[in-house]
Amino acid sequence: MSASDKQPSLGSLVQAGEAQTEAVAVTDFIFMVKDISNLYLVKTADGDLLVNAGFMDSAERNRALLVPHRSGPLRRIVITQGHPDHFGGAPALRDAGTELIAQRHFTDTCADFRLLAPYFRRRSFKLWGSTIKRKGPPNAAPGMPPVIEPDVVVDREYRFEQGGRRFELLSTPGGEALDSLVVWMPDERVVFTGNLFGPVFLAVPNLVTVRGDRPRSVRRYLRALERVRALDAELLITGHGDPVRGAGHIRASLDRMHAAVSFIHDAVVEGMNAGKDVHTLMREVRLPETLKLAEPHGKVAWAVRSIWEEYSGWFHFDSTTELYGVPRASVDADLVELAGGADALAGRAQGHADAGRPLEALHLLDIALRVEPRCAAALTVKKAALQQLQRESAGENLSETMWLRAEIAAVNAALAGDGAAAL
Repeated sequence: MSASDKQPSLGSLVQAGEAQTEAVAVTDFIFMVKDISNLYLVKTADGDLLVNAGFMDSAERNRALLVPHRSGPLRRIVITQGHPDHFGGAPALRDAGTELIAQRHFTDTCADFRLLAPYFRRRSFKLWGSTIKRKGPPNAAPGMPPVIEPDVVVDREYRFEQGGRRFELLSTPGGEALDSLVVWMPDERVVFTGNLFGPVFLAVPNLVTVRGDRPRSVRRYLRALERVRALDAELLITGHGDPVRGAGHIRASLDRMHAAVSFIHDAVVEGMNAGKDVHTLMREVRLPETLKLAEPHGKVAWAVRSIWEEYSGWFHFDSTTELYGVPRASVDADLVELAGGADALAGRAQGHADAGRPLEALHLLDIALRVEPRCAAALTVKKAALQQLQRESAGENLSETMWLRAEIAAVNAALAGDGAAAL
């Protein structure tokens, strides 16, 4: 990836939103408010339209930023996907007659998050708690978005005209969500893609997130990309970051993303047919320099695993034990005893860490610390191994960075004798 293609980090985008004091004019009729996910005001001769509604905690602040640019009643809010940072502010922003539009799987996507709210809350807090701070009232349930029902549900396409402007809503269930919706303005040649291509444009898609979510299909992602590419847009507006301008630049970027993801897909399929296991492919598959994409949310290795498991499922053919509910960790106590104690495993792990093999070190330390969670030697080596991974990652991928940071904090707490630390 060339220096000119360098994309902002997801963390920097969140911080930019928090610092915004006025809406940004994208065109003379489109205004952007930066939030965890951006929202966009589109002005027409018959009132306004919003693309996305931002996070629930930011609704009043976002409303205030939009007021100077309002041209009339808010006729419609179009939600590009069912994640709270895209729709959470809708109840506070909509007017009495505002029509809410979403893709047909929106309600199911929201229901999934409510069904597993405690589970996702724990996972998301570990990854994002230090980056995204809740600003809601003290008694608000943390992480719980509002329950809303769309007035219009889009299956494949939905067209309408408002105040002399034509809008086409296209169902694109790939990328970051199964209920993704693209907004196309054919006369102005403007397309709003939301997070179809992830929170950062020109990046590796995150087909299966670290926090947990329904898996997305690589083939659906590619088909969705092809559909947007065929529009030949002159202005592409994403869910995060600045708009992408120029038909030639947009086309070249989408071509590269399509070629890069296709390359990863084909390399995984070739490796599977050659008998290679998923971990080998995660290590071996690399994008050529001409197809390099940023990795702030997804990573090539994670895309490899996602594609492998999309085709093959959860059974890796590694061990009979995969078929049963007794994990390998069930024999950790035996291994620690045979090794001569957690200190002995820590010593062996130290050798791996010293030789630049932090992952091999962590495999041994996981065994040791499950049996003796307060072993100072194992905790010390674990911290060094995690810090080694942190240096190697260089903070490019936010989920990886946040995970490593949380793990290091847990080790520090355990070394300090904090009984609440979770390793």
